[in-house]
Amino acid sequence: MPALMSARLHTTPPGSSAALAFRPSSASTARPLAQRPRCQQQQEREPWQPTQPTQQSQQPQQLAEEVWWHRHRRPLAATLAALAAVTPLLLGLPIDVADARAVLTAEERNTIGLFQRSRPSVVYITSLTTRRDAFTLNMLEIPQGEGSGFVYDKNGHIVTNYHVIRGASDVLITLAGGKGQPAKVVGYDEDKDVAVLQIDMKEMDGPLVPLPLGTSSDLEVGQKVFAIGNPFGLDHTLTTGVISGTGREINSGNTGRPIQDVIQTDAAINPGNSGGPLLDSGGAMIGINTAIYSQSGNSAGVGFAIPVDVVKSSVEQIITFGKVVRPIMGISFAPDQSIEQLGVNGVLVLNARDGGPASKAGIKGSTRDEYGRLVLGDIILAIDGTRINSASDLYRILDKCSVGDKLDVEVLRADSKEHVVITLEASA
Repeated sequence: MPALMSARLHTTPPGSSAALAFRPSSASTARPLAQRPRCQQQQEREPWQPTQPTQQSQQPQQLAEEVWWHRHRRPLAATLAALAAVTPLLLGLPIDVADARAVLTAEERNTIGLFQRSRPSVVYITSLTTRRDAFTLNMLEIPQGEGSGFVYDKNGHIVTNYHVIRGASDVLITLAGGKGQPAKVVGYDEDKDVAVLQIDMKEMDGPLVPLPLGTSSDLEVGQKVFAIGNPFGLDHTLTTGVISGTGREINSGNTGRPIQDVIQTDAAINPGNSGGPLLDSGGAMIGINTAIYSQSGNSAGVGFAIPVDVVKSSVEQIITFGKVVRPIMGISFAPDQSIEQLGVNGVLVLNARDGGPASKAGIKGSTRDEYGRLVLGDIILAIDGTRINSASDLYRILDKCSVGDKLDVEVLRADSKEHVVITLEASA
């Protein structure tokens, strides 16, 4: 104990001017320090007068300090770094952008970079319609709807959903910089809900930034995706999610024809997102956000996007021909529910248009006899050996065909099966 107390109180070597002798408070009553009890000696030393440490008492303390430092230097450094990052927030001081990004995760930095790169390629679309004022009889242009779109190429082509601009007399495009200008409708594909617009590049201050196109043929469930659009008029809103399903099928709201291989996602898609891009984690466009499944019309965690492979096929034809040319058989057919009631799988032909491909091949439509009873037409059972169970199966095959292709069609006519060859022709 004396050695420990001496090491704690003494720091100056003997003989120095700082090592002063004990000064009694009263010369008449004070005894020499050496004659007093040890506890009284420690109490009566002046606070600034330490005793001389010994070499033995100094070594254990130094070793303990070194061990403590080696154990705690890394946690201490991390704590100091964290305090340096949050102190400006606590004090309300301005934060440097570089310092703020230093605390972001790699995933967050990737998302921020993706949005900043893609933002200039996403546009806000307002469709206008003409109405006559009831009092002045003047023609007025009023907003009919709104949606999103994206820059397809440097020639001013903008791609969106057809239902965004359907019935519009004029279309206004607002770019990322806030500049709005009119656009003309180049063409559209009602069956796939795709439309192509074009703005005048002469009115642009600089070149457009096309959105890179990916592929939808190798998408995986669970893959992260990003949706950029203008929900409820809030421009350039980013939502994130994953691919919830692939190979889905929805019906076109324009013609009722099924759109196949649709992408399902849980990324929030709300009114105004229609026509905007769905991106993969690399920033490539893999689909056009087109619909939500919800009772209220707002996002409910189930959104759908038209796959980019379907979009590219339609857009290229629209830019080249002004419309989409599809191979057709020239028939109309009954709803699937009707044929199911007969207990037969296939497609019931209601009418084979005169002079059309099916009529030329001998396909017979449904008729009524002299008593008004329905006489069923041919029921398509298979095409080129592929079983046809519904209209969706028929459309899936036609989507893969080209004008001029010859199809071996198996039909059920009355009680017998027959084969006919149909040469596909171009749609009008």
